[in-house]
Amino acid sequence: MHSVSSSPHVNSPTFKGIALFTPGGDLVYCIDPDKLDRWHIQLCVALQNSLGLSELPHFLVPCYSATIDRWLDPATQQLKTSAEASPRVLKYQPLLNIVFGLGDVVWRSTERMQDLCDPMAMVGYRHQFPQLWQEHDLIVKLDKARTYGRLPAPSSKVLSASAAMPTQGYVLRLYISGHTAATTNILKKLHELLEDSLKQPYTLKVIDIYKHPDQAEVDQIAATPTLVRIWPQPIKRMVGNLDDVNRILQILSVSPSHVL
Repeated sequence: MHSVSSSPHVNSPTFKGIALFTPGGDLVYCIDPDKLDRWHIQLCVALQNSLGLSELPHFLVPCYSATIDRWLDPATQQLKTSAEASPRVLKYQPLLNIVFGLGDVVWRSTERMQDLCDPMAMVGYRHQFPQLWQEHDLIVKLDKARTYGRLPAPSSKVLSASAAMPTQGYVLRLYISGHTAATTNILKKLHELLEDSLKQPYTLKVIDIYKHPDQAEVDQIAATPTLVRIWPQPIKRMVGNLDDVNRILQILSVSPSHVL
């Protein structure tokens, strides 16, 4: 289960976006309203830091990436959208449409890129980078101000992670019990609130206690949904109704007056 949002949250209606998935389904992405940077290296760095990889996973770019370009047609003054995704990530179209705010855009397959995705080479990479084939329920949105501190591995204990956290930004965990329509609605609302209220980069990791009972036990999760602010410390948590915006903002230490 991934965190999602209903709008791209950029000031400009025109932008470029790049998404990079792992074979296990984790996602890092960026929205660039200036349409200047290619971002592929930054996304690889984010995965390396987040998952503790020994090297940059550059081999993912042609096989597990998606790109979106939204521009203004000079002739009609209407917004145009071009969305392409590698065949291996087309199954994530609903997630891509939500994080980039695209409605029901149909993504085209970049079949031509499949020649660069050698199945035998992927087998070798899987041996070298097993973390990429594991599901960590991780979504990271990058921007130009983001710093790449090493994030804790998904199995690491909460209290031992603080020394590895970057000095800027937020690390949040949302514990859920199963994939339901209610859970999806919670994720949409929460992700949109985070985009509108936080002025620093953040990582929101969604953990299904049915899939990861050991992690729930380590973090002493007694009920769901539970939202935990891991960083900055002190650790704060909110259990139960996540429709209470003011309570969530208290967890984040964000004044309601600062929400857009």
